[in-house]
Amino acid sequence: MKFTTLRLLFSFVLGVAASLPTWAQNAAEATGLSNSVVKVFSISRLPDPFKPWVKQGPRTGTGSGVVIEGNRILTNAHVVSYASQVEIQASGSGEKLIATVEAIAPGIDLAVLKLEDESFFKTHAPLARASSLPEIKDAVLAYGFPTGGSSLSITRGIVSRIEFASYNAGTAGLRIQIDAAINAGNSGGPAVAGDKMIGLAYSRLSDAQNIGYIIPNEEIDLFLKDVSDGTYDGKYFVQDEMQTFENPALRKFLKLDSEIRGLIVKKPFSDDPSYPLKKWDVISHIGKFPIDNQGQVRAGADLRLGANYMIQKLVQIDAKNQASIPLTIVRNGKSSQIALPVVNKVSQLIPDLDGGYPSYFVYGPMVFSKATTAFLSFLGNSASSMGFYINRRSPLITSRGISPTPEREELVVISSPYFPHRLAIGYGNPSGDVVQSVNGISIKSLKHLVQVLRDNTEEFVRIETDNKDGETLVFPHKDMLAAMESILTDNSVRSQGTPEVMDVWNKKVKD
Repeated sequence: MKFTTLRLLFSFVLGVAASLPTWAQNAAEATGLSNSVVKVFSISRLPDPFKPWVKQGPRTGTGSGVVIEGNRILTNAHVVSYASQVEIQASGSGEKLIATVEAIAPGIDLAVLKLEDESFFKTHAPLARASSLPEIKDAVLAYGFPTGGSSLSITRGIVSRIEFASYNAGTAGLRIQIDAAINAGNSGGPAVAGDKMIGLAYSRLSDAQNIGYIIPNEEIDLFLKDVSDGTYDGKYFVQDEMQTFENPALRKFLKLDSEIRGLIVKKPFSDDPSYPLKKWDVISHIGKFPIDNQGQVRAGADLRLGANYMIQKLVQIDAKNQASIPLTIVRNGKSSQIALPVVNKVSQLIPDLDGGYPSYFVYGPMVFSKATTAFLSFLGNSASSMGFYINRRSPLITSRGISPTPEREELVVISSPYFPHRLAIGYGNPSGDVVQSVNGISIKSLKHLVQVLRDNTEEFVRIETDNKDGETLVFPHKDMLAAMESILTDNSVRSQGTPEVMDVWNKKVKD
C-alpha cells in the first residue's frame, strides 16, 4: 500500500514537471548556466583630452561577463575600457579574483579577460554558444548583474529584430534586439536561448521601454578569431560611396530594365583607371547573393540584411595580405565580375584614441596636442559650441572624415587655456584653435611642431591659427624656454611632453 502511494506521488511530480511551460523549464536550468556568469568590477582612468598631461580621476564601474573556452571571460569593451584594475566575482561567491584585459575591440564593444588564478575554471565551465542565429520570437533569457541589487538577475523576453547596424567608431555588425529588460550592469552578460548563449548584452535604448541589444555569436566568433594572434585588426569594409536604386528616374537615366537590381556606385574610392568600380555602376550581387534596390540581401527565409553584412562572410585575403570581396556589376548594360578591395583600417586626420592617451607638448604657457575624436566630444553635446566652430570655419569641423596628406598628417590643437603667466597677457583663450604655421612654416604634425620650435633661431615665435578671426600669437622664444621649468612646477605637470615628442625635442640638430 505504501509503495503504491509513493509510486503514484512520484508519477504526479513527474507529470507536473513535464507540463511546466518552456520559460519555467529554462528557469530550472538557470542554476547550471549561472555558474558561467560573473560580475566584473573595474577602476578606470580615462584620458582628459583638454588636460592631456593628466588622466581623469578614477571611476569605479561594474558589468557582467561570461566564461568561454580557453580559460577566458568575455565581456563588453566599455566595461573595462581604460581599466587600471579589473576583478571578477562568480555568482554566489564572496571572493573577487584579479583579472587582466587580454584583448579589446571598442568598435564592436567586446573584450577578453584572463585570470591570474586559472583554477577558477575548474569549477566554472564555459557556456556553450549556439552555431546559428536565433529566430524572431525565440524566447531568450538575459543574465547579468544590473543595478538595483548584488545578486545575479535573469530577465525573460523574446528576439524581436535582427539587423546589420552601426556600433561604435564607424564599426558595423550584426545586432539582435530583444525585449528582455537590460539595464546598467547587464553589459557583458550572456543572452541564452534554450541552454546555449546566442549573444552578449551590450546596450539598451534609453528613451524606450524594454528595448535591449545583444552582440550575436557570429560577431563574437569573428572577434575571437581576429585576436587569436594577440592583435585586433578590425572588421573589413568598403570605402566607396553607394546609393539605393529605388527611384524610377535613375533607372531611365541609366537605361536599365526592371530586372536589374542592386546598389548604385555614387562615388568610387579611387578614380584611377585600374580601379574596378566606376561611377554609375550597379552592384547586383555580392558573391552569389542578389542585392535588392534597397541595398539588402536575403540572409534567411525571413531575414533581410544590409549587403555589407556579407563582407565579413566573403572577404578573401591573398598572398600579399590584400583583402577583397567578389562582386557582380552592371556597367553600360553589361554584367561582369570584379574583386573589390576592402580595408579594415583607414587613416583619419582626426583619429580615435583607440584605447590610448593623447600626445602633448608644453611650450611656455601653451599646451599643444593632436586633435582626436575624444577632443571633439564637447561639440556633440553643445549646439552653441558647434555653431561657434562652424562660424570660425575651424578644421575641427571641416576636416572630420578627411584622410591625412603628406602636407598635413594630423591636426595640432591648442588643447587648453594658457597656464597663468605674464607671457600670455593680452591674448584671448586659444583653447580649441588649430595651429596652421609657426614662423611661416606650415605644421604637418605635433612632432613637426616640436621640431620647428626646437630648431628655431629667430628672436620671436609667431604662431598662426587655422580659423577665422583667430589671433596671431607672438612670443619671445628665449623667455618661453626660460619660463618652462617654473610653469611645469607651478601647474604640477610632471613632463613637458609625452615620450615620443620629447624624443624629438631632445634630439640634437644635425649639422
